[in-house]
Amino acid sequence: MPSVSQDAVFIGANRQNFVSDYLAQHKTVAYGAGTTIALWEPLSTTGVYHTLKQHTREVTAVKFIPNTDFLVTGGEDAVLCVWRRTGSSYSLVQATEHHQKSITCIAVCDGMFVTGGADGTVKTWALKDDQFEAVGLAEIALGLFPLSLALQRVDHHNYIVAIGGVTSSIYIYCLNWPDVDHVSVVQSAVLKGHEDWVKCLSFVTDVPHKSYILASGSQDRYIRLWRLNLNDYIDDSDEDERKLILLSNKQYKFAVGTGRGAFSFEALIMGHDDWVTGLQWNPSNKLQLLSTSADTALMIWEMDQESGIWCCVNRLGEMSIKGASTATGASGGFWSCLWLIEDSRHYILANGKTGSFRVYKSDDDAKTFESFLGISGPTREVTDIVWSQNGKYVLSTSLDQTSRLYAPWKADQTWHEFARPQIHGYNMICLDNINATKFVSGGDEKVLRVFEITHSITKLLDKLCDIQIVAREDVDQLPESAALPVLGLSNKAANEQLEAGEAAQQQQDAEENYVPTNDKDDIIEALSSPPLEDHLQRYTLFPEIEKLYGHGYEITCCATSPTGLIASACKSNSSKHAVIRVFDSANDFQQLPQVLEGHNLTITSLEFSRDGKYLLAVSRDRQFSLWSVNDKTFELVQLNTKAHARIIWDCSWAPAQLGHVFVTGSRDKLIKLWRVNQDSVDLVASTKLADPVTSISCLNSPVSGKLVVAVGTEAGDINLFSADLETSELQLVLEVSKEITPAGKVSKLAFSNEIGDKLLLGVASADTSVRVYSIAL
Repeated sequence: MPSVSQDAVFIGANRQNFVSDYLAQHKTVAYGAGTTIALWEPLSTTGVYHTLKQHTREVTAVKFIPNTDFLVTGGEDAVLCVWRRTGSSYSLVQATEHHQKSITCIAVCDGMFVTGGADGTVKTWALKDDQFEAVGLAEIALGLFPLSLALQRVDHHNYIVAIGGVTSSIYIYCLNWPDVDHVSVVQSAVLKGHEDWVKCLSFVTDVPHKSYILASGSQDRYIRLWRLNLNDYIDDSDEDERKLILLSNKQYKFAVGTGRGAFSFEALIMGHDDWVTGLQWNPSNKLQLLSTSADTALMIWEMDQESGIWCCVNRLGEMSIKGASTATGASGGFWSCLWLIEDSRHYILANGKTGSFRVYKSDDDAKTFESFLGISGPTREVTDIVWSQNGKYVLSTSLDQTSRLYAPWKADQTWHEFARPQIHGYNMICLDNINATKFVSGGDEKVLRVFEITHSITKLLDKLCDIQIVAREDVDQLPESAALPVLGLSNKAANEQLEAGEAAQQQQDAEENYVPTNDKDDIIEALSSPPLEDHLQRYTLFPEIEKLYGHGYEITCCATSPTGLIASACKSNSSKHAVIRVFDSANDFQQLPQVLEGHNLTITSLEFSRDGKYLLAVSRDRQFSLWSVNDKTFELVQLNTKAHARIIWDCSWAPAQLGHVFVTGSRDKLIKLWRVNQDSVDLVASTKLADPVTSISCLNSPVSGKLVVAVGTEAGDINLFSADLETSELQLVLEVSKEITPAGKVSKLAFSNEIGDKLLLGVASADTSVRVYSIAL
C-alpha cells in the first residue's frame, strides 16, 4: 500500500495584528494563514510542518494559553476554536459561535482569555469541566469595534482588561473572578491621549516599582505608556488640572475588588512614520518594548536611566519606500511581531504584507541583531504549479500577484523559496516551462509574458541545491539580475538599454538606496543559505524577454510543447473569444496564423501530449477538443460534445509508453480515461468521486505497466488512482490523509519528472498554500 508524507508547506501569514503567537515550552509559532492555522518551529529550518483546518473564513487571531496545552483561534467566520496539543500538533476540542460577527482580537492570561468581536462585544472565557465557557455576565457591550485587547492579572481574584478600538480612547475594565460561576465586570476608566484608533496593547510587570505598565500603539503613529499602581502605591498628592491634557499627570482612579487602582500617563514614544501595528515587551521582563509599524520598521525602545526618556536602542526592518504609506493606500510594513529568547539569544519575528516572516537573531549580549532564515509563502489562492523540466524544483503562481520558485536545500533536505521571478501588478493565473531556462506566465491581463532565469539564481541553485540547469560553462550567457521599474509591470534585465524615464528613475534610486547590478549578483551568489525575504523581493526577479499579445480578455491557461509551441486561452462567454492562440518560441515568439476554434465558453485547461503530437483543450462548455499537431499546423481530431455533464476543470496526458491516452476531471465528480485512435477518441474507463474534481495529473512514467493518476477535489482531498489500460479499470490506491491535505480547493496538481524511491507531487490550493508530498509506492 502506498504511503505519503508532507515534505513542505509554503503558506503566508494573514494581514492581522493578532495573527501569530509563540509557545516557548514547545518552541512553536502558530499563525493564521488563510483559513488555516500554520505551525512552525522558528529555530529550525524545516518551515511550516502542519496546518490546522476548521475555520471557513480568514483566521484573524491566534493565541496560546500560558501553562496549558490549549491554543485558541478566531476568524472572520465568527467561530472561536479551542485546540489541545497532541504530539507536535493540535486537535480541535471545541468550536463555538458566541460572537455575531468576525472575531478581531484575543488576549490570554492564566487559564482564561477574552475575545473581541466586530459585533462590538468583548467576552470572557474560563475553563470549566475541560471546556471553555463564556463566563456569566462577563460580557462588555462596547458599542464600538474593538481592535486590540490586553489582559493582566493583578491579584488572586482580579484582572484588568484594556480595550482599544475605533476611537482614540482606551477602555479599562475590572474583572472580579472569585470562581468560575461568579464573574463580574465593571468599567473603571477611560484613558485619553491618542488621536486615532488604538491598534495594539500590551501589559508588562514592573517588578522594582511593584506596578504594571500598559503600552498602547495607535494609528496616530505614537506609542503611549500608562502606569498602573495599586493600593498603597497610588500617589494621592494633589493634581494640577491646569496642565496640558496630552501630557497630563492626571490619575484615573478606580476600584479593584476591595482595593483600588490608578492609571497615570507615563511616557510618549515618537519615532514611527506610520501606523503602529504591534507591541511586545521583552519576555525576560526587562523593560524593553518592541514595536512594529506600517512604515516597515521594527524598533526596540528602552528608558534612559538618567533622563527617563524612552529611546530607540535598535532599529530593524527596512527603509520605507518613498511616498508609500497607509495614507496613500499602501499596505506595506509589518502587521504583527513576536519576541522570543532561546539560549541567551533574542529572536524577533515580524510578518509583513508579502506573507513572510522576517526573523532577526541577536548576539549573546542582545546588543546587535542580524537577519536569520524565516519562512515565506503565498497570501492568496495559488492558481498553478509546474515542475522544472529536470523535475528538481517547482514554480507556482498565485492571486497574490507573484510567481515563486521552491527547491530543496541540500544541507538538510528542507524546502525553501529560492526566487520570486515575477512580482506583478495583476493576479497571476497560469505558467509553464518553455525550456530549461525560460517559462511563460499569464495573469488577469490579456498578455502572456516570457521570463528567463538569471545566472546568479542558476549559480545559487547549483551551489545550495545541486540543481544544474545548464552546463556550468554556459551559465554566464544567461541574463544578469532584473529590476522592476517603479511605474511598470515588466521586469527589465539590468543590462538592457534604459529608456529616458527609467534612467532618471534609476538615477534617483542611486541617490537614495539603489544597489548596483553587479552587487546584486554578488549578494545572491555569496549566500550560504536560502535567500531571506529582503533578497527575494529585491534580487531574485527574472528579466522579462517577451510579451505575447492577441487575446481579448484575461488569460485562463497556457501550455507548452516539446517543440517550443505555446498555446493559450482566455476568458470568454462566446465562441468568438473561446479560441486557442499558439505562439512559436523558436520563431521570435510569433503568433501562428491559425486560431483554433470550436469551444463556446472559457477554456479551463490546455495540455500537449508528451511527444507534442496532440493538443488537448477542456472547457466550461463541458466539451473537450483534440487537435493533431503537424509541423505547426493543427487539425481537429474530435470535439466531444458529451464528454462530461458539468464543467471540465482539468486534463492530463499519460506517459508516451502507454500510447496517446489522457484523463479528464469535471465538476460532475467524474474522472474519465480516454484513448486516442487515428480519427477518434474512445472512452476507456471512468469513476466517480465524492466531490467535484478540480485538478488531475498523470505520472510521467508507468509503474508496473500501469498509469498513475493524482486527483484533487473541490473539498481539498487528494487521491491516487492506478489505471490498467488492458482491463480498462481505474482503481483507487491511496487517499491522502485529511490531516495533511489543503483546507481549500485543489487548484492544480503536478508530478515531478524525477522518479526515484519516491514520487514527488506538487499541490497548489485555494487555501493559499503550495505543498510538496512524497509518495512511496
